Amino acid sequence: MQQSSAEDRVRGLAIWTGPITASPLKGGVSNASFVVSDSTGKYVARVGEDYPFHQVSRVREGVASQAAFEAELSPEVIHLEPGLSVIRHIEARTYSEADVRANMERCVDIVQRCHRDMGQRITGQGAIFWVFQILRDYAFQLSAAHHRHAADIPRWMEITAELEAAQVPMPIVFGHHDLLPSNFMDDGQRLWLIDWEYGAFGTAMFDLANIAANNSFDRGLERRMLRQYFGAVSPDLERAFYAMKTASALREALWGMVSELHLNAPGVDYVAYAAEYLGRFETVYATFKKNFG
Repeated sequence: MQQSSAEDRVRGLAIWTGPITASPLKGGVSNASFVVSDSTGKYVARVGEDYPFHQVSRVREGVASQAAFEAELSPEVIHLEPGLSVIRHIEARTYSEADVRANMERCVDIVQRCHRDMGQRITGQGAIFWVFQILRDYAFQLSAAHHRHAADIPRWMEITAELEAAQVPMPIVFGHHDLLPSNFMDDGQRLWLIDWEYGAFGTAMFDLANIAANNSFDRGLERRMLRQYFGAVSPDLERAFYAMKTASALREALWGMVSELHLNAPGVDYVAYAAEYLGRFETVYATFKKNFG
């Protein structure tokens, strides 16, 4: 959706009281967001269509956002309609990768609360997030489109099968699955976790691997994180984590490639995004092979 039509849709909502101001909010890579003020306060309005190519449903995102508010993880949901949500604005600092690393314990704590408290609050049809199925779906789309990386896909799929085979049985929880640093916000007293478009049922391992892959954790920090979450960490659990970390980086790279085909967010370079995460994937996969064979 073009920025102007998204803003027109936000301004046209009947929920506002009195004159409003609306300013684009930078940072999103697949949605148009605005900070809106009216006589009652300040809000964030987010406009985005269903993205079947990314397995994103805005109805499911709305359900997850409401559940996250009820679980005291995210700001209050003010309004939901197909393709548009309005949440209460919070005065908080958006994290960088360095912030996530420096506040690892707090970030893992809020993710653990998500896993503990969200599932019982989800209504309607449950969605599942299994990164290996997503990788295969992305590979199919890229092959069908004759993407410039089409020749690399057979190798990536062989690696995907290898990484999936390294997983260990774990309980099913409701996860966030998009733990970029910008989805953590700190108001000076507590953390908030925002943006639930990939919220779904899965295992805790992807969120843990995702936060490590997206925030450049070193091995020492990763081990501290795993001990915080699990307590004792077996060799099989550690191997499964590093396999999932590799899959997380590959998923982010292929997400960028698929986005090239379908999205056009202002100021977002999906080619560069994919290239960055492809480099991260190759690095973490080499480390996985070195340490675990």
